[in-house]
This record gives sequence, C-alpha cells and structure tokens, in this order.
Amino acid sequence: MPQKLWQQLKAEAQQVIQQEPLLANYVSACVLDHDSLPSALSFILANKLSDDVMPAATVQVLFDNAFSESSDIIENASCDIEAVFERDAAVSTHLAVILYMKGFQSLQVHRLAHFLWMNDRKELALFMQSQNSEVFGVDIHPACRIGRGVMLDHATGIVIGETTVIEDNVSILQQVTLGGTGNEKGDRHPKIRSGVLISAGAKVLGNIEIGIGAKIGAGSVVLNDVEPHTTVVGIPAKATGKPCTEMPSETMNQNFFD
Repeated sequence: MPQKLWQQLKAEAQQVIQQEPLLANYVSACVLDHDSLPSALSFILANKLSDDVMPAATVQVLFDNAFSESSDIIENASCDIEAVFERDAAVSTHLAVILYMKGFQSLQVHRLAHFLWMNDRKELALFMQSQNSEVFGVDIHPACRIGRGVMLDHATGIVIGETTVIEDNVSILQQVTLGGTGNEKGDRHPKIRSGVLISAGAKVLGNIEIGIGAKIGAGSVVLNDVEPHTTVVGIPAKATGKPCTEMPSETMNQNFFD
C-alpha cells in the first residue's frame, strides 16, 4: 500500500501546485522533493515538532531510523491515511491528511514515541509525548498500544493513558479521555476493540473493555465494560441499543437513536 499511496500523494501534490501556485514551495518541500512516503512524513513531522532546543534535522533522523527499523510504522500510517480519507467528510484528498490533519500527525508522532519506548529510550519517548501534547494538543502515553486504520478526528484534547490498548479501525473524536480512575498502578486503562466509535467528549475510565463494533455517545462517562455491537450513552453510560452497522468507526454516525 505505501508505494501506491505515495504515487497518489505525488499526483495530488502536482494538482495543488497547478491550482494554487502560492503553495508550490510548501508542497514541493513536503512531498515532491522526496522519493518515498517515509521521507515525506519524517520531514513534515520533524518540522512540526522542532523547536530551539531540538532542531528539525535531529527529529527527522529519529523518524527516519524508526521507519527504517520498523516497516510496520509506515504500513500503519498508510492505513491511518486511508481511514481519514474514507471517514472524514471534510477531506477530499489524501494529501490533505498528511499536510493538515493534526489527528493523523499526532498519531504518527505517537508511533515514533512508542517505538522509542519499546526500544528502551524512555526519556526520549517522554520528550516526544510532551512535544506532541504541546504542538497538537494530544496527550498519548508512549507505552499505549495503537493498531492501524485509526482516526483521531479533530483530535484536540484527546488524552490516552499508559496501559490503554486500541485495536485496528477505531475512530476517536476530540476531547475524549481514555484514562484511569485514580492513582492505582498496573493495568488500569481501557481496552478498545476493533470498529469502535468514541464520540466527542466521552470519558472511558478504568481497566474495562469496549467490545468490537461498540459506539459511545458524545459526553458519556463509561465506567464498565461495553458489550460488542452495543451503543452506550449517558453519565454513567448505559446501553441504549445497537449500532446500525457492524463497524461504527467507519460510518462515523454519532446519532444514538439507531
């Protein structure tokens, strides 16, 4: 998928330059001056995260090394791009995802932080987490495990705790918290199974399981396990029925009367 997607991104970049010449330098620097998706992503993300203390060139090397050592990171990123393109009604090109969608960008920063964490570079991983929070307004602990085809829509204010597990094909909207219930140690955060949609402002707290294909209504506070293919709403959240699709994450329908 990455190579086919890369060809699509380059074609879209050429179209942007033709339609809006003022963006020619920017689009060329981000996409057309590179020979692969990993190279373009490392450049884009490094320039987003860099500051006076940590220059872009240094951050770019971190991304390049991670992409080189773990091909899964790019495969996952490619699936994330497709997920945003297919699910976000405001997105009309794949190029817009990598250039402008901070939910996608912050997720890729987490993938680097997680890589560093798993390779016993925990201090550097925590630094990347801090930069991610400061730049994108998304706070994800580096130890958190996230699958592919995940969409963080709008993303502002998302907080995800250390022992959280998010499986493939999940959609999470802004101001969502996947957290603990106190200062307990150990496995203390939610397990989000495939196909789940977590709507804006929802709080999912504790070492609980949100079953495959479940849907959580906006503003809900979830304190107990949610059965697969179940819609829950309220404070505390209670079951109100079943989603009208097997994978609510893909349709993004947040109406709970279905």
